Amino acid sequence: MKFTCNTRELSEACSNVMRAVSTKVTIPTIEGILIECGSDTLSLTGYDFEFGINTTLQANVVEPGAIVINAKVISDIIRKLPDGNVTFDVSGTSVSIISSAAQYNIMGIDADDYPELPSVSGGYPLFLNEAILQGMVSQTLFAVADNESSKPVHTGLKFELTLNQLRLVGVDGYRLAIRTETVQYDGEDISFIVPKKTIRELIKLMGSETDKNVSISVGKRHIVFDVDNYSIISRLLEGDFLDYNAAVPKTASTTILINTDDAIKCIERTLPVIENDKKNPIRCLFDNDEMRVSTVSSLGRVVDYTHANVSGDRVEIGFNSKFLLDAFNAADTDQVRIELNSAISPAKVMPVNDDSFLFLVLPMRLKNEN
Repeated sequence: MKFTCNTRELSEACSNVMRAVSTKVTIPTIEGILIECGSDTLSLTGYDFEFGINTTLQANVVEPGAIVINAKVISDIIRKLPDGNVTFDVSGTSVSIISSAAQYNIMGIDADDYPELPSVSGGYPLFLNEAILQGMVSQTLFAVADNESSKPVHTGLKFELTLNQLRLVGVDGYRLAIRTETVQYDGEDISFIVPKKTIRELIKLMGSETDKNVSISVGKRHIVFDVDNYSIISRLLEGDFLDYNAAVPKTASTTILINTDDAIKCIERTLPVIENDKKNPIRCLFDNDEMRVSTVSSLGRVVDYTHANVSGDRVEIGFNSKFLLDAFNAADTDQVRIELNSAISPAKVMPVNDDSFLFLVLPMRLKNEN
């Protein structure tokens, strides 16, 4: 195998693809990047048996072929080369890399030993605007569980597709985030759960242009996202996801309309006296058209308040400050509506006039400050 390509383009491709290379399983083959070239294109693949990234770029191919090269080694070499072109000359598993005056000779691995990526055929195609998907993810991914300490299926973001509607749902046992958007889709109703890591890597590969689409193909066990000249393939998570419709309160005894930025700043002013290693709750009192926030710790005590339009019963309730801040920060509206029932019922945070998003935050039990 022998080819020449642009050094910077190859360096960027290696940096992106190696994020799918295994760092947990010490199998030399999947610690590498599969490099394949055909008539005039170069393909790079990283895959760890659960998640893979593939991309293609232009190359001047003298002799087609394939080789696997350790991802860290190849990335470090290409990143340090001068701008211009780089030539790979492969004989067996011996690889020569030549750029200007620099020449490397390293050992690769036979490409026949590289695992085959799963294929998704006969799945349901979907095209989503990048900007819309990025916005939906930013309002839900924060609520997805980070580890498998509770339930593995909750370490993924749930997609629900119905006629012309997409809903994303994230949950971690302490909060719930739901985002709904109108999309062009007329297939059958489907739902699937994509691992949090996959979604994070997908967002990294998206550009800032708002007119591009992401192509999504869903199979029984795997999903493929195509964005620009990259393909991301991932296994789907299986299991019983939270019945979130049953978890969301249907009524409210107290409704609060509040400026989102004012609420954020009011809560943030309590943070200096909250001990990071303890789950000190903030105490929120909603009454007399204000939100009063206070907290007490070994570091001190703080009380602050901001205006709010409170309708219904007086409520004093405790929250993990981070969880409540995450909900307010994820809201993309100047005002939000908070619905409460009691000090032990979850709080709903929604837009004032529609139901495009819904955040549910579980309360914390309050101790008597006296």
